[in-house]
Amino acid sequence: MALLELEDIHAYYGKIHALKGISLKVEKGEIVTLIGANGAGKSTTLRTISGLVRARQGKVSFGGRDIAHLPPHEIVLAGVGHVPEGRGIFPRLTVRENLEIGAFPIGSRSEVQHRMEVVFQLFPRLKERLNQKGGTLSGGEQQMLATARGLMLKPQILLMDEPSMGLAPVLVELIFDVILQLNKNEGITILLVEQNAHMALKYAARAYVLETGQIVLSGPAGEIAQNPQVREAYLGG
Repeated sequence: MALLELEDIHAYYGKIHALKGISLKVEKGEIVTLIGANGAGKSTTLRTISGLVRARQGKVSFGGRDIAHLPPHEIVLAGVGHVPEGRGIFPRLTVRENLEIGAFPIGSRSEVQHRMEVVFQLFPRLKERLNQKGGTLSGGEQQMLATARGLMLKPQILLMDEPSMGLAPVLVELIFDVILQLNKNEGITILLVEQNAHMALKYAARAYVLETGQIVLSGPAGEIAQNPQVREAYLGG
């Protein structure tokens, strides 16, 4: 049984049919990537999994449980973390306060502090910026903060939406190294949406290609990277 499975998902924004029968699987321990042009439905797929967009048809199974109709906070508690596009940090709150919001259901202050220490091992720079407001961090530091916040409840799977967006090349390498570390060392399954198809296909085990709300291609990431249509559309030939 896959850790996460979408079956024939249809989702809408008003009258706009954004997802047109999406079906995909993510096995426990995998890094899986969704690639496609802007507007293809990649972010909507993640938002549907996390309950921010409601599927009108289809099933979202996580650990064998249908979560399609749960409220977003219950989906988080079930083990689904979401690092949104644009990072979504609270710019007027400190690094500490942003992380505390990520741990909102935990009643124990000592447990929250313990979770912070765990993420500081991954992102030591955040510990140095603990009392600094989120809005004053660099772009790379804000992405670290958004990722760290998504880890505060120890998710089984982390949905990551455009983690390299707007970052300098050296920081892109850093963020992808962190993704690999989360997967290999922390045992977190990753579903990654990423415009940088080169990097996404390099780090992922499997890939799905979306076009206008439909999956048009899927398979091992190495094979997808060699597909002529994918190379022309997303990898510069």
